[in-house]
Amino acid sequence: MNVIDTKNAPGAIGPYSQAYEANGFVITSGQLPVNPADGSMPDGIAAQADQSCKNVGAILEAAGSGFDKVVKTTCFLADIADFAAFNEVYAKYFTSKPARSCFAVKDLPKGALCEIEAIAVK
Repeated sequence: MNVIDTKNAPGAIGPYSQAYEANGFVITSGQLPVNPADGSMPDGIAAQADQSCKNVGAILEAAGSGFDKVVKTTCFLADIADFAAFNEVYAKYFTSKPARSCFAVKDLPKGALCEIEAIAVK
């Protein structure tokens, strides 16, 4: 097992890793829409979905994988009414249409509107 760590995605805000590579799979932690350069979060679901996708992509790249190798995602929304707007952005990144679960949760860390985690092959 190998810990994946990149400065191109936000660092963990708790006792966990950005991702692990094990047995040919890359498993990311949930990625909030935090800009890794300055810790800020953009406003609105579209901009936040875009940043979360960029963060997932940076981790996948650091692990030697990519969006085209993602087999499963789990997406969390603070408001299910954002589902369509979230999907519009998500579809631009996850073009291979991996298996997915997407649901609304009561709250996300830092008041984020979305969070994305992924499982990919190397």
